Amino acid sequence: MADTVGRSHFLSGAFRPFFMLAALWMAGSILLWVPLYMGHVELPTAFAPRDWHIHAMLFGGLPPIIAGFTLTAVSSWTGRPTLAGRPLAILALVWLVGRIAVSVSTLIGPTTAAVIDLAFPLALAAVLGREIVLAGNWRNLRVVGLILMLALADAGFHAEAAINGLAGVSIRAALSAVLMLILLMGGRITPAFTRNWLKARGETRLPVPFDRFDAAAMGVAGFAFVAWTIVPDGSGTALALGLAGLMTAARLTRWRGLATRREPLLLVLHVAIASIAVGFVVEALAILWPAVIDPAAALHLWTAGSVGLTVLGVMTRVSRGHTGRPLAADKLEVAIYALVSAGALVRMAAPYAGNAYYHLVACAGALWATAFLAFAIGYLRTLVGPRADKAL
Repeated sequence: MADTVGRSHFLSGAFRPFFMLAALWMAGSILLWVPLYMGHVELPTAFAPRDWHIHAMLFGGLPPIIAGFTLTAVSSWTGRPTLAGRPLAILALVWLVGRIAVSVSTLIGPTTAAVIDLAFPLALAAVLGREIVLAGNWRNLRVVGLILMLALADAGFHAEAAINGLAGVSIRAALSAVLMLILLMGGRITPAFTRNWLKARGETRLPVPFDRFDAAAMGVAGFAFVAWTIVPDGSGTALALGLAGLMTAARLTRWRGLATRREPLLLVLHVAIASIAVGFVVEALAILWPAVIDPAAALHLWTAGSVGLTVLGVMTRVSRGHTGRPLAADKLEVAIYALVSAGALVRMAAPYAGNAYYHLVACAGALWATAFLAFAIGYLRTLVGPRADKAL
């Protein structure tokens, strides 16, 4: 009876299974990739070790986190019941089968693996799109569009790897879609959460509501990402990236982030957006002066830093908020944010470490994986058990 109740809680909201599965996948795939990258182990995958790692992060670990957040949020956007029970379990199974298929693609064939892999983002887009359309909540179709862009980039990844041996354009397209999704959703929830937190403390100076400047900043960011995807080494691209960084930073200053410094659960969202702004500038400098700014270091500021902080910040906050826990960080959350930040900084430093490069890569991987393992272990009871208010 207890097992049945536990399963019913676990499948009562999309964030529960998808956050747990994503955390375990992020940690496990990193811990596997380090020895794979160093040639100590092999996988029966058609991808090169570098591409398997990138695919595991961008198209393996991020989509279930996006699913957990958007499928949880869509009920508040539309007022419709949340996806739960058997349909949620089937969607999670589709994701899991995709991960297996990519990892054994030499055994089942790259084309078959690609079809299985693409089933999850397309199914997610279909489920979200149906809910949004039925509710007439048209503005949130932008989220569906970005998920479809991620699916298209995934298809391109498989095609590039099959034709060229390594992916390039599709990686930049996928990362651009993910960062735009963070700027879109983060630009909505970060000032909103900050506003609520400040109001509860009697503050009268609140974040500036979304206006034309925010729209312009998003437009410039989108243009910069398109330029970077198509012409990654152009001086014009560097100019667009630099402008996007400055406008994103200016946008962030309007949200009163410094006022949240005593609440890490909220501050981490501001820091994550700030790291995207810095990433624009660093990527621009890497284009203009590649001998000084290593392109791999610049790229990992976005991937290991911005994306890592964002997803863990969202996972911790959503898990707490939707299970009746206090929206306040404790030592576990601070440790998680510190670990993923340290992992990103060490990975960015690796290209400058000379003979110690592989040691720093391994250290960065261990730190990053530990952050996600800490979430999985620390939030196990939260995600599997009942709401805190019902447990009393």
